[in-house]
Amino acid sequence: MAEEVEIEYFDLHTVHDNFDRALLQEDDVDIRAYLEAYNELYKFFQLMGSVFGFVSSDLKQKIEVLHALLSNDQDNNYASIKRMIEYEKENQLLNKNDFVNGARTLLRLHRGLDFIAEFLRQLSELDDSDNTSACCQDAYNKTLAKHHSWIIRKAAKVAMYTMPNRELLLKKVCGNHVQKNVDVLPKVLEVTADVISRTQTVYEIHQLHTLP
Repeated sequence: MAEEVEIEYFDLHTVHDNFDRALLQEDDVDIRAYLEAYNELYKFFQLMGSVFGFVSSDLKQKIEVLHALLSNDQDNNYASIKRMIEYEKENQLLNKNDFVNGARTLLRLHRGLDFIAEFLRQLSELDDSDNTSACCQDAYNKTLAKHHSWIIRKAAKVAMYTMPNRELLLKKVCGNHVQKNVDVLPKVLEVTADVISRTQTVYEIHQLHTLP
């Protein structure tokens, strides 16, 4: 008889606590804590299955790249977003052909986080019986869609049509802990907005927010 695999459900408390830690340094964002929060958010996409395939595989790759940079970082150059960008600019790593730089990689996660936050915000305003497809499409159009090709946008919108109502979606990703996650969602949205704002400001100061 096959051994039953225990599902690791999505936990917004983990997202909140790690993003909160990421903001301990004034006007900066701790990358390690940021990635810990993102690992939990990525679990949300995994639990949703192929619906978010248009974004989840790309996010996983970017998370792995930044984890690798952190693992090889002997001088804390990748301790925070500010330090990372300053280090890569000073050492002319942003346009180095044989180096996958952290600034461009984290910018992709930043754009993805903008989408996730907007989707969760709209999700929080729905009733249990409301379909999540329309709010997901709206969140996508306001955020990630502007950075995607026509083909990806088309595939994403087709995938979103299959999304369930709010009650079924939350049960799928949270298991028996739906209410616990719903209760902490306002605090998660607040701290995530701070992370997004700080990150955006750092990129704009260094004129890197439009990196291709």
